[in-house]
Amino acid sequence: MATMQHAYRLVFAACLLAAGWLLMQIVHEAGHVAGAWLVGARIERVVLHPLAISRTDVAANDNPLLVTWAGPLLGMLVPLAAWLACPRRWSTARSLAAAFAGFCLIANGLYLAGGAGAGIGDCGVLLQHGAALWQLWLVGGVSAVAGLGIWDRLGSPGAWWRGARISGRQALAAAGVVATIVVAELVATALQQTG
Repeated sequence: MATMQHAYRLVFAACLLAAGWLLMQIVHEAGHVAGAWLVGARIERVVLHPLAISRTDVAANDNPLLVTWAGPLLGMLVPLAAWLACPRRWSTARSLAAAFAGFCLIANGLYLAGGAGAGIGDCGVLLQHGAALWQLWLVGGVSAVAGLGIWDRLGSPGAWWRGARISGRQALAAAGVVATIVVAELVATALQQTG
């Protein structure tokens, strides 16, 4: 029984990480889409694939700074707002929302701070169009630290690992969530290619 409990925890934790990564990319790209919509830019395609780094290709963009900043900023602020709006009486949902908000702050923050020096992805576009290196480092650093602070409030991962009682049904549900996200991304990609 202890071996099965360990396996269920392992599956659940792996699925939680995978779902967090995929959902973070979706929210990040939705930020770029919202920014493009706001300035009237045309979106050529949004790349969301479980085996690729996500991106949004925008054409005829008169405000690349706004569109590019919108990805990481909304990619951090939307999950943060969702966590803060989650009622306290929904303790499990609130904890998951906090973990996701922290993850998005850390991932987007490290992306901005770490990618700035090499001009990777959004960082390269931001720097090319006038953002200062210190701005990316500041926003990225503050965001990553804030995300770690949220995670710290959730408690020790080791304590969760030792104390969590994950059933086979919960592990299967977590795998189902990941599978649903993957299928949705693949369908969205196929629809863009045929549309």
